Amino acid sequence: MNEALIVIDVQNDFCPGGALAVTDGDSILPQVNRLIAEFPHVILTQDWHPAGHSSFASAHPGTKPFDSTTMPYGQQTLWPDHCIQGTSGADFHDSLDWIRAELIVRKGFRPEIDSYSAFFENDRTTPTGLGGYLKERGISKLAFCGLALDYCVAYSALDAAKLGFEARVLVSACRGIDLGGSVATMTAQMQDAGVTLVQESFNGRQN
Repeated sequence: MNEALIVIDVQNDFCPGGALAVTDGDSILPQVNRLIAEFPHVILTQDWHPAGHSSFASAHPGTKPFDSTTMPYGQQTLWPDHCIQGTSGADFHDSLDWIRAELIVRKGFRPEIDSYSAFFENDRTTPTGLGGYLKERGISKLAFCGLALDYCVAYSALDAAKLGFEARVLVSACRGIDLGGSVATMTAQMQDAGVTLVQESFNGRQN
């Protein structure tokens, strides 16, 4: 009972028809729902940007989505406006069975800094509080699924491993953006960090 499923950003704007759609992003929903039903603990993350967020290309005149810029905390990919607080794009996908979630972690709500990881903002030092929450509850094993594999899923899994959790990514229940080969890059980083990548369709928790 010490394992939690972390479902990353299964929101309308990351699914087909959304502002930052991941190809086939909605195709993972049947498996994600099966996993939610079977894990003893379930936590969701939700991208939750204020309008005009600094990670949006629209906030940087002369740039376009997927350009890169230098922020005080380092390089930042600029995104289309997405997952704006209170909009339908920020809502969880209608088909997501999220009722069993024990906690919803909202991230990216600070206007001046983006947040990929469920554990830290992109400055890599500002915590969300999730690490402390899990440790207080005695949860030491984490399984990740959701969107997008090469950004918020990967950064979350890497931070989990860094914080001492046993981390695995259920790859078949994820989809990636693959911006400039980012899927291969982040897959290699996860493997190097000791994150277990489960490639086959997977239902249920680790024994």
